[in-house]
Amino acid sequence: MKPLFNETKATQAAARLLRLRGGRMSYVKLIKLLYLVDREALIRWGRPVTTDCHISTDNGPVVSRIDDLIRNEPEPNTLTIWGKFISAPEYYEVCLLGDPGKSELSPAEDELIDEVFAQHGHRSRWAVVDYTRSLPEWVHPDGGALPIGYRDILKSAGKTEAEISAMEEALESSALAERIMA
Repeated sequence: MKPLFNETKATQAAARLLRLRGGRMSYVKLIKLLYLVDREALIRWGRPVTTDCHISTDNGPVVSRIDDLIRNEPEPNTLTIWGKFISAPEYYEVCLLGDPGKSELSPAEDELIDEVFAQHGHRSRWAVVDYTRSLPEWVHPDGGALPIGYRDILKSAGKTEAEISAMEEALESSALAERIMA
């Protein structure tokens, strides 16, 4: 069982990256940077920041639901939290429309987002795509999409079976608690 997708938290993480980039960024680069944030958080703390699902695409790993929020129009007469603060793509870029705050992000998560941006934010979108395609958990899906499980990421980072099992148990307990409280 995975954590429930927290659109507010995902929007706040994306907004932080967009602010660091001056308010505008290629959406391809944004979803790659968010994947790298989630990947590093999972390796360090045993939980992702965005709470999104991860998939392998031809252009490397992506955060699946965020990709959908960017590229698919919302249902008529609905405004997503994402859509309130981050623009629809124009010329393959999105821009920050407002400040969603940072109530969902911990100080450690803010620091991690800043760290990932410092490492990869200066690169072109295609250099970031190439980098993510070099990650060991990525599998070329030949035009489709393949899920990337937390276990895949943790295993590729060299975590032991005992560490992976402990992290999975903690995530399942947390996800169960979320569902009970919802």
